[in-house]
Amino acid sequence: MNPITMQLVADKYIKMALEEDINSEDVSTNAVMPEYKKGDVQLICKEDGIIAGLQIFERVFTLLDEKTQVEFFVKDGEKVKKGQTLAVVTGDIRVLLSGERTALNYLQRLSGIATYTHSVAKLLEGSKTKLLDTRKTTPGMRIFEKYAVRIGGGCNHRYNLSDGVLLKDNHIDAAGGVKEAVAAAKAYAPFVRKIEVETENLDMVKEAVEAGADIIMLDNMTPEQMAEAIRVIDGRAETECSGNITKENIKTITSLGVDYVSSGALTHSAPILDISLKHLRVLEG
Repeated sequence: MNPITMQLVADKYIKMALEEDINSEDVSTNAVMPEYKKGDVQLICKEDGIIAGLQIFERVFTLLDEKTQVEFFVKDGEKVKKGQTLAVVTGDIRVLLSGERTALNYLQRLSGIATYTHSVAKLLEGSKTKLLDTRKTTPGMRIFEKYAVRIGGGCNHRYNLSDGVLLKDNHIDAAGGVKEAVAAAKAYAPFVRKIEVETENLDMVKEAVEAGADIIMLDNMTPEQMAEAIRVIDGRAETECSGNITKENIKTITSLGVDYVSSGALTHSAPILDISLKHLRVLEG
C-alpha cells in the first residue's frame, strides 16, 4: 500500500474512532472550556518499551484541528524508558482534551504490539527464520497493527483475503482434498500468486508437495512432526510453522530450519504500553 493510500485509509479509521468517542459533543470539555484557549500537554511514557504510532497519535489531533502542533522527541521504533517525555502537544485546549483518549488508545496499542514483537523477534536473531503476523487483528485496526509489527521487527503475512492464496482446512474440505484445492487455486489465481497450503499431518504435507504448493504451513504440529515434515518437503516448497507459537518454544522451532514462523499473538495478545498525557498548561496567546 503506497503512502497516499495508507494515509487515506488511516484517516477513515481515525475519523470513525473519533466519531465513536464524540458522537455529538464532549460534554466534560465544553463544560470547563467553553471558548478557545491555547495550551500544551506532555506525552509521558510510564514503562519501558518500543514506541510505535506517533504519526497516528498526531493525526488524531490534526483531524480535530489542523493548527494543532506536536513536537516529538523520539521516532517510531526507538526504545523508550519509564518517565521519558516523548512529545509536547500544543493547541486549542478543547482539542487536547477531546482527542486525548483516542490518540492514546492508538499509541498505547501500537507501542504494545511493537514492544511484544521486538521481544519475540530477538529470539530469532542468528537464524534464517522470519517472524510473521496473521489476520488475527482488531476489526478496524489492521492497517495500524500490522504497521506496529513491522516497527517491532516482524514481517507482515498477507494483509487481507485479496492479498494471497492460503488454503486452510475448510478450503481443503470444500474442494475435496489438498490436490483438488491446489489445482483449483492454480486454475483461478494469477500465475504470479504463490499458493500456500495449511497442513495438519504428514499425509497432507506429502499431498501438498505433490500438488506443487509454493508454501506449506505446518499447523499445530509437534517439533518432531515438523522435523519430519521438513525432511519430506526437502526444499521443494517454503515452510511456515504456525499454531501455539510461544517465546518458550520458538527457538526449538526455528532450530529446525523453517523459513517462517507466524504468530497471531503478536497482534491479539500483546499488552498495551502504558503512556499518558500529563501536565496540561494554559498558555498566553
